[in-house]
Amino acid sequence: MRTIKEINEKIKKGKVVVVTAEEIIDLVDKKGLKKAAQEVDVVTTGTFGPMCSSGAYFNIGHSKPRIKLGGGICRLNDVPAYCGFAAVDIFLGATSLPESDPQNKVYPGEFRYGGGHVIQDLVFGKDIRLEAETYGTDCYPQKKLQTYINIKDLNEAVLFNIRNCYQNYNVAVNLSDRILYTYMGVLKPRLGNANYCSAGQLSPLLKDPYYKTIGIGTRIFLGGGIGYVVWHGTQHNPLARRKENGIPCVPAGTLAVIGDLKQMSGSWLVGTSMLGYGVSLTVGIGVPIPILDEEICRYTAAKDIEIYAPIVDYSQDYPQMTDKTLGEVNYAQLRSGKIIIEGKEVPTGALSSYSKAREIAEILKSWIKKGEFLLTEPVAPLPGVESGYTFKPLKERPI
Repeated sequence: MRTIKEINEKIKKGKVVVVTAEEIIDLVDKKGLKKAAQEVDVVTTGTFGPMCSSGAYFNIGHSKPRIKLGGGICRLNDVPAYCGFAAVDIFLGATSLPESDPQNKVYPGEFRYGGGHVIQDLVFGKDIRLEAETYGTDCYPQKKLQTYINIKDLNEAVLFNIRNCYQNYNVAVNLSDRILYTYMGVLKPRLGNANYCSAGQLSPLLKDPYYKTIGIGTRIFLGGGIGYVVWHGTQHNPLARRKENGIPCVPAGTLAVIGDLKQMSGSWLVGTSMLGYGVSLTVGIGVPIPILDEEICRYTAAKDIEIYAPIVDYSQDYPQMTDKTLGEVNYAQLRSGKIIIEGKEVPTGALSSYSKAREIAEILKSWIKKGEFLLTEPVAPLPGVESGYTFKPLKERPI
């Protein structure tokens, strides 16, 4: 029907037709699939939730005298950063914790500050205390460094997230008699609540379930700035079970993404403390989906009621990897505030923000309509169902 090149020409001329992933649903209902596919050029998606496999790398610049951080120890606001690269390149993971944090020794731990918070503070323009200790060399004689760094002074500050944007995820519940503290939030005993973490009908990979338009090189909204898909994310699993509409009904695909941290906003990269579990980074991502044909349009018009997620017990089945579920529910049921599990009415809660996901989709829509954001042609596809690629659990061998 159309190509990305043709869509970009329409963007440049101010003639592009862009709708959000919510709006395409109403449009298809009202005008039918064929007419909607003819009218719409781009559908924008969005998601905003905790994404633990996130981080950032920096080049801090050379000190005087020079110092070799590689092989030494480096901390940012007391949070350890990895410095096993060259002299002044470091990487900070979102889940990194200060050595002074009691973790879960005082249970449940509060995890007040970690890597995700440092990243947010950097983006907000705050000064960050850097402390480093290393061994000296003839060319890098300095052994200790204490200074403040600011994002505006860094040579490079790059957000690099190796697993974001999960394509569907579990609904977490607790069948045990005690409260559980998990990455899916606090789970009350005896089916006291059910937590989920997806924007459903707004979520990027749920609106392009076979990765027909999203691939390596896709330009995206990332943390309030512009980023790119650089690879499939870790634990990418395109062979996961799917419904007849093609949408996975269990955790499936993931994205690895990258972008200039200096362009981003602390409103869309939020350091997150998870009681009894640890720290994370809540990330805002929006992906534009070009409507190249009717099939892609049909996928983008999938509704919450057509997207299902598995219900998993986090007291036994999840930690022990039993693969058991307690059934499945759709996102319309989850967003209603209550679901039925084993005959019991259970209140639901979302770790991701649907309203923020909607805002991201609207922002991306406005960028495209103003001509500020062009689409990119992926240079390579993500591994799909035809690739045979699948996520494998650890093969444990006695030592």
